[in-house]
Amino acid sequence: MRDHSPKTRLVLEDVAKSFTNHLRGGIHLPVVRNVSFAVDAGEVVVLGGPSGVGKSSILRMIYGNYGVEAGHILMRGAAGDPFADLATASPREVGALRRTVVGYVSQFLRAIPRVSALDVVAEPLFARGVEPATARESAAVLLERLNLPAALYDLPPATFSGGEKQRVNIARGFLTDHPILLLDEPTASLDNANRDVVCELIAEKRQRGVAILGIFHDEEVRGRVASRIVDVSGFSAREKAA
Repeated sequence: MRDHSPKTRLVLEDVAKSFTNHLRGGIHLPVVRNVSFAVDAGEVVVLGGPSGVGKSSILRMIYGNYGVEAGHILMRGAAGDPFADLATASPREVGALRRTVVGYVSQFLRAIPRVSALDVVAEPLFARGVEPATARESAAVLLERLNLPAALYDLPPATFSGGEKQRVNIARGFLTDHPILLLDEPTASLDNANRDVVCELIAEKRQRGVAILGIFHDEEVRGRVASRIVDVSGFSAREKAA
């Protein structure tokens, strides 16, 4: 393992990922290779490059949704803590890291049916043992800030509009104090007012020393939040898929 700054929270070292398409005779589909970069506390690093080069795959590997074919994904919650390697972590270890170290806001809300929007947002705090009334109060504060009507708080979000679902998703992801936060197009379904709120939330996380890695196709938002851009085109292995 290379030496890293005490501020470093997330490190990718020579990471590779591919898929096998069994519907096409087991064809090997490479996605990315030799992915290497680090994210420090207080940084907002944006994954750049055109669609299809593997940006979302990188986020999903870091969160443990995709397995790592080669290389290392190292993360820690604070300076002085040992790094955990997602590439070799057990499912139980991945679950523990999700609870305490790495948070994730995806593009799509996958909510349990019949669970209220307020409880969907508060669930990460429930999992940490926070008293339910306190967790729901914190969730309501974020939902109000994101301009979700209070009349929707007690309703399941399955019937919400795309923008309403995304605001629930954002509130859930920003509610906790994870030292690493992954953002996959968090403003894609939002109007201008709520995009501004998300930019403010990102700035506040950065000021608190959170290491943020995200994908933002909205150039205006990217320009407002990014401290550095990593061009994923240099890691793309798509040309080998032919």
